Order: sequence, then structure tokens, then C-alpha cells
Amino acid sequence: MAGMPERVEGDADAGALRRMPTQQRSRERVERMLRCASELITADGSDAMRMSEVARLAGVSIGSLYQYFPDKSAIIRTLAERYDAEGRACIEEGLAGVKTLDELCEAFGKLIDIYYGLFLSEPVIRDVRTAMLADKTLRDLEVEGSRRNGTLLAQAMQRVGLKADPQALAMSAFTIMHLGEDIMRLAISVERAEGDALVEAYKRMALSELRRTY
Repeated sequence: MAGMPERVEGDADAGALRRMPTQQRSRERVERMLRCASELITADGSDAMRMSEVARLAGVSIGSLYQYFPDKSAIIRTLAERYDAEGRACIEEGLAGVKTLDELCEAFGKLIDIYYGLFLSEPVIRDVRTAMLADKTLRDLEVEGSRRNGTLLAQAMQRVGLKADPQALAMSAFTIMHLGEDIMRLAISVERAEGDALVEAYKRMALSELRRTY
């Protein structure tokens, strides 16, 4: 799971950028491009977003936009990387204080609810996560994000005294995290009542898996 706290403005991630902005004015321009792209995604989805429209709304030339983002996927990846980083920070904070299995289960259950709430309320996060399925590079990025988030969960599992083999814990945590992404996408593609039930079912399975390894 990823992308949980309130959005925080900052330097664009270098991973998807063609060039890194070094001057304050350039950084502000890149932020403006990303804000406008987010507005377009919110309004009509990532499929309908056009680079020319991003440039127009941001008040920059199309050439200036391409200096930083070579294509639409680069914009989506930059947004996804930010949500992933914010999500990891939230997961790390949420699990940091747990000392018992009960505390771990309670904290992880709350993180699931927070993430589902963001999928429901934040069209950009929802659309970016869905768009990642159509691009292998972005799919690989999501898998890596799940792996990193799984590491945080596995560390918490070890900290509270789960006695399974560390490699087995790591695999279990990775599976729980990546399955969470798929469940969220499924939950928002169906009627709300069914989506709520799917997330609750996932939560029960995830918490059962945590307790099973004790």
C-alpha cells in the first residue's frame, strides 16, 4: 500500500524527470506542471490527459514541459513515486510504536482504512494507481513499492516477536502489501457497499495472516 498522508509539496523526484530543476524558479515551474496534470487527471482521468493541455494550463511552452517530462508516463510516474514515498513514511510512522501483536494488528488495520479512504476521496491517487497497470515500467515501480512497504511490515512483525523464519515473514509481508493495492483497485471499481465489504474481507485475511505467523 502507498500514498496515505496529506499531499506535501516538494522537489520533484529525479526518477521520472528528464532533468532535475536546480533553480527555485525551475522547481516552481515543475511543481506547477504537476499540479496542472493532477487537475486534469482529477477532471477527466489520466487517459484523457494531454501534454499540450498540461503545458497550456501551466503557462509554459510544450518544449519546456518536454524538457522535464518526456511523455505522459513520466508525469504519472513522478506522481506515483511521490505517493509511494509519502505512503512509506506513513506506514513507517504507523508501525513504529507497536510492541505487541495486538498493537501491530490494530495499527495495520487503521492503515488499511486510511488508504481506502484516500482511494475514495482522491481521484488522482485512484487514477494513477489504475494507470500503472497499463505500463510495464510503472507496474515494476508498484511491485518495488510493495516490496519496500513489505520490508517495513516484516520488520514490525519481527519486532513484536513473530517467530517464523525471516524469509517467510518477508514473503508474507510483501504479499499482504501488494495484494492490498489490487484490492483497493477492485474495491473502487464496484458499488460502494461491495467495495467496503471487499476491503473488510482483505483486512480480515491480512490480520489473520499476521496472527498465523505467531
